[in-house]
Amino acid sequence: MIVGVGIDVVDVARFVATIERVPALRTRLFTPDERDLPDASLAARFAAKEAIAKALGAPAGMSWQDATVRRAVGAQPVVEVVGTVRARADELGVSRFHLSISHDAGIASAVVVAERDA
Repeated sequence: MIVGVGIDVVDVARFVATIERVPALRTRLFTPDERDLPDASLAARFAAKEAIAKALGAPAGMSWQDATVRRAVGAQPVVEVVGTVRARADELGVSRFHLSISHDAGIASAVVVAERDA
């Protein structure tokens, strides 16, 4: 059963300019495993985190550090949640996330479906 759907789109150049202007955002928004990814991949991870929050109803108080997007070559991206994001997912009964991310032509996008068992 679908609990929520989230989508987000990020202008990569604008995102990179913001990160360069406020370097502390890289640490605030991304887990250590994500921080050194290429710019377009970072923008896509940010879009994914926004989409995750939207799929969970975008409650206040969730930490950016509590969601990580992992990707293995040739495999679908995987959402790992802990802490505040895990607590919200548990509150809603979310048992899994489905994530699609993309970046092309200067735009990064992500769609998330939060699902619970019937």
